[in-house]
Amino acid sequence: MKHESTFYFNESFELELGGYLPGFQLRYTTLGKLNATRDNVVWVCHALTGNSDVNTWWSDLFSRGSVFNPEEHFIICANILGSSYGSTNAFSVNPETGKIYFHDFPTLTNRDVVRAFDLLRRSLGISSVHTLIGGSLGGQHVLEWAIQEPDIFEHVIPIATNAYHSPWGIAFNEAQRMAIAADTSWRNNDYLAGSEGLKAARAIGMLSYRTYDTFDQTQTESSTETTDLFRAATYQQYQGKKLQLRFNAFSYWTLSKMMDSHHVGRGRGSTEEALQKIKAKVLVIGIDSDILFPVQEQLFVATYIPQADIQTISSLYGHDGFLVEFTQLTKILKKFYKTASIIA
Repeated sequence: MKHESTFYFNESFELELGGYLPGFQLRYTTLGKLNATRDNVVWVCHALTGNSDVNTWWSDLFSRGSVFNPEEHFIICANILGSSYGSTNAFSVNPETGKIYFHDFPTLTNRDVVRAFDLLRRSLGISSVHTLIGGSLGGQHVLEWAIQEPDIFEHVIPIATNAYHSPWGIAFNEAQRMAIAADTSWRNNDYLAGSEGLKAARAIGMLSYRTYDTFDQTQTESSTETTDLFRAATYQQYQGKKLQLRFNAFSYWTLSKMMDSHHVGRGRGSTEEALQKIKAKVLVIGIDSDILFPVQEQLFVATYIPQADIQTISSLYGHDGFLVEFTQLTKILKKFYKTASIIA
């Protein structure tokens, strides 16, 4: 039932901030089948270091009997431009030079990403999307796409995200990029450039994804005699190493820059005017302990979208709660669809 494919766009793709990609590819994964009326599409936008296979990180939402059931819905998720899971990125070969991009890979924005998504949508003959859903960076893509193409989406669900990235969030991302840049190998044009810095960057990032209470409850020492190799310290080392083994510093740099430049109001008069362009029925979801994308940001988004409701998840896990609190998330989603008389 799961199908992995690659979409190739073989024309020049102009980028929002200047420059272009001389073509690109998007790796995408689908679950289920389009129905006869082609109105059962659920499009998922993944987070910063996610991939297109939703079953590896959000399986409880996309399995038999779940809110989004592959036996009833056509579920699709595309790996974003710049990521390291099959879409065009810094390790791709520039067809014009025959060389790998490495540090010459262009700067991308969320608007570039969703324009690429929309080209994929059109190539698949999808004229409407029942539900567009995503969290964090993926939630930024959800909002941007719903503004760019307001007539396509029936229901839009941005989770733990914002209308523009905050100075607080940008500061966290810059600290992580500073860690990468402090790795002397980052200057090199090779696959391992910045890999040690990436470990440190991820450790910094974990502090924004979780909270004081998360670490207090999960990493507190069982003995009063511990003086080194603390659980919290080894946990940070573990998280850094885990990401180093599956991701790369180039993609981390590209995507964190992408997140920083997110602002739906750019060139649209104001943030409020931009959000008012969304025509879909919208469910905005926040997490009460999220320090990276605090609930006040979701309240702002919901205030200015014409047909929007807002719900909050209670979680010990901060921003990462949207990847952990499946029971609460499922309950909220079912209530949303029941109220809209769409999914019982």
